[in-house]
Amino acid sequence: MPFCWLLACLLVAAAADFSVSPADAALGINWGTIASHRLPPNTIRQLLLDNGIKKVKIFDADGHSLGALAGTGIEVMIAIPNEMLAAMNDYENAKNWVKQNVTYYNFQGGVNIKLIGVGNEPFLRSYNGSFTNVTFPALKNIQAALDDAGIGDAVKVTIPLNADVYDSPVDNPVPSAGKFRPDVADLMSQIVSFFSKNGSPFTVNIYPFLSLYGNPNFPIDYAFFDGTATPVLDGGIAYTNVFDANFDTLVAALDRIGFGDLPIVVGEIGWPTDGEANANVTLAEKFYSGLLKRLAAKQGTPRRPNADIDVYLFSLLDEDAKSIAPGNFERHWGLFTYDGRPKFPLDLACDGHSRWPASAKDVLYLPAKWCTLNPSQSNASSKLSDNVDFACSSADCTAIGDGGSCSAMDWRGKASYAFNAYFQTQYQQLESCNFQGLGELTEQNISQAICNFTLQIVGWSSAANSLRHNWRMLAAVGGILVLMY
Repeated sequence: MPFCWLLACLLVAAAADFSVSPADAALGINWGTIASHRLPPNTIRQLLLDNGIKKVKIFDADGHSLGALAGTGIEVMIAIPNEMLAAMNDYENAKNWVKQNVTYYNFQGGVNIKLIGVGNEPFLRSYNGSFTNVTFPALKNIQAALDDAGIGDAVKVTIPLNADVYDSPVDNPVPSAGKFRPDVADLMSQIVSFFSKNGSPFTVNIYPFLSLYGNPNFPIDYAFFDGTATPVLDGGIAYTNVFDANFDTLVAALDRIGFGDLPIVVGEIGWPTDGEANANVTLAEKFYSGLLKRLAAKQGTPRRPNADIDVYLFSLLDEDAKSIAPGNFERHWGLFTYDGRPKFPLDLACDGHSRWPASAKDVLYLPAKWCTLNPSQSNASSKLSDNVDFACSSADCTAIGDGGSCSAMDWRGKASYAFNAYFQTQYQQLESCNFQGLGELTEQNISQAICNFTLQIVGWSSAANSLRHNWRMLAAVGGILVLMY
């Protein structure tokens, strides 16, 4: 690095304020990055700041995401993927991970890392015990590595868990009967004791939408916060929504093993807006409106009344490359669209007033052109079906599936949607709108009613970014640490 460049950095840094004030308890959000065309990390940084987001959870220790969060003061939870848990059973690996991904950013003006999420729902029933034996040792090693690095008091470990780790007996399905699942009960007792000893919270993901989606007999009004005709009666308490009932089932499970006062963080909660009949903007706005009003009022739950519940909304943006194994709605959890536009008003300030969030700034789009089915096609042929299937195998077609926002279109409209989705995903390469002569380019926006035909953004990738977010500490001048990319 030329000396003049270094000197310029030092002078700029000396004049800047690199102080990071700790964020108060506030609303958080999950920032996922499984998308074919990502918004640049610095665009996300500004989007978070413009909307007053004080906490963010990321799903791995991505250096670009962490670099973008430096100097913002935003509290950060970093997750260690399940696939890395076995490696973290070796203390040297855990120590190196902490050194590279936590202490590396731990300086004045750096990243305000507060929590390490060890795994992501590792005890989910569908994993069939794959991570049962490696999660707790990884948790202990990461905590030990934080302690050895001298930051164990400031950075805590947790495990983002699915709500299926606890339940109530079939013959007494009320929150006060909550207990941990038999196959993980002993392990959960050890983990909870460890959390209590180290000042860590219990982190749980609660999804009222999934309760509705997975049970055809589930009363839809019980998923929201404006009352129900059939509350769940638990002694003298009437539970009118599934969030309160779920949360208090966990509180009861913790109380049953002697840790009823352990802090609880809701690591994920949200409502999708497409891909299924109940996944739409209207119901999502209704859900968030009720949830955020309750958080603003610090209403708590019956077993923890007047509590200020720590919540991370799921999620920031739609992610069009996520697996749809759980359902087509998986790609539509965002409060913002793929290009950073808000979907509906929200009370992100938790002051009891909904308002339209700020949009992402300076978003770059591909040229205004779309791929459509050639209008000369007069009938649906096997060739057309094969090409639609091909397009949807590499692009997001969930909106044209049953219950999706574009499902009401005829076969021509659905074919055009599929062709355009693939065309945009492929950065509008000319050959990607051929489809054996069935496709045709147009400069007319072919969106229909509530069905949006995507015009993709230019997108960002680490490979295309010439300046790798590899923060280095260069010098200290008057107590101010100086950084560069």
